[in-house]
Amino acid sequence: MRRPKRHRRSVLACVAAGGFLLSGCAGEAGGGTTDGATCDPEEIKLIGQVRNQTNPYEAAWLSGGDEYAESVGLEQEHLTYDGDSQRQQEQIRQVLAGSGVECTVLNVLPNGDSDTAPIVAAADSAGALLVTHWNKPADLNPHDFDRWIAHITYDDEKSGYQISKALFDDMGGSGGIIALQGILDTSAAQNRFAGLQKALGETPGVELLDDQTANFDRAEALSVTRTLLTAHGEHVRGIWAANDDMALGAMQALEAVGRDDVKVVGIDAVPEAIAAIQDGTMTATVSSDGPWQGGIGLAMGYCAATGELDPTAVEDENRAFYAQHFLIDESNAAEFADRELDMSDFECANLFNRATGPIAE
Repeated sequence: MRRPKRHRRSVLACVAAGGFLLSGCAGEAGGGTTDGATCDPEEIKLIGQVRNQTNPYEAAWLSGGDEYAESVGLEQEHLTYDGDSQRQQEQIRQVLAGSGVECTVLNVLPNGDSDTAPIVAAADSAGALLVTHWNKPADLNPHDFDRWIAHITYDDEKSGYQISKALFDDMGGSGGIIALQGILDTSAAQNRFAGLQKALGETPGVELLDDQTANFDRAEALSVTRTLLTAHGEHVRGIWAANDDMALGAMQALEAVGRDDVKVVGIDAVPEAIAAIQDGTMTATVSSDGPWQGGIGLAMGYCAATGELDPTAVEDENRAFYAQHFLIDESNAAEFADRELDMSDFECANLFNRATGPIAE
């Protein structure tokens, strides 16, 4: 259902974030919008921004963006901000200070929920096209804006629940676990942990011994797991990790102390995790399709820039949506091991084919 455009919260145009004041505060947000204008394909600038390229999921995101950009005869500019919100905002400010902003497409992973509002405000004020992923406040939505095309995420509570049930089943329904949480100022981390808590409520034989944040980072997860293994010893029978990079760090810690009896789960379906499931050293993951995310945000922006997609004509439920995901375990890991991008997903008529439902406001 499309609804009448609500008046944008004026505060968005004047958000102070990352150490600078966003431009455009003298007037209403959206002053840079070029309604009805289209861009020649060679004028379009494609930009993908993630935290870093050492995280295999985010590296895969950029790789998917590169593959899409090449398919339309362009190159994707990579921006990485190493989990530094101020640096993320500064990079976007610099991009939007250039010329041809109305033909600029930003495909962005906000560092945390609180970072999304200033990103949206900056892009909207400048007239750039924007797609965001994973993190946003519940009351901030693309259907209130013309140039913020979509926000894409996965049902993280369901993902956290699915890997929890797979872990508990592999443990025989009893024993102690430790949990490695992600960046706490993200809805992804919060909702995945809520899924774990739901599964724990249904499985009285499993006890959560401890949970610590490792910020979605492999090195931090290695260190935190070492500490928790020392604290809880043989009581640890399973490790629940909010992403695969942390799961892989936990597995390094387990290998170092010779604990091959501990079950491990994660989320993202990165190649190393799928290989670990195939060889039996990891129990399960959930597909958060990084290459598809890296390509689909750029494709949405490209189609909007060329006039083949009118974001304001897209149904509200497709402006902020959950994308399709799958539980991957030993039964289907081989199917996902060598999966390649289906470039037809990025055709303008197919951009919302993976939407499974709207994100609840």
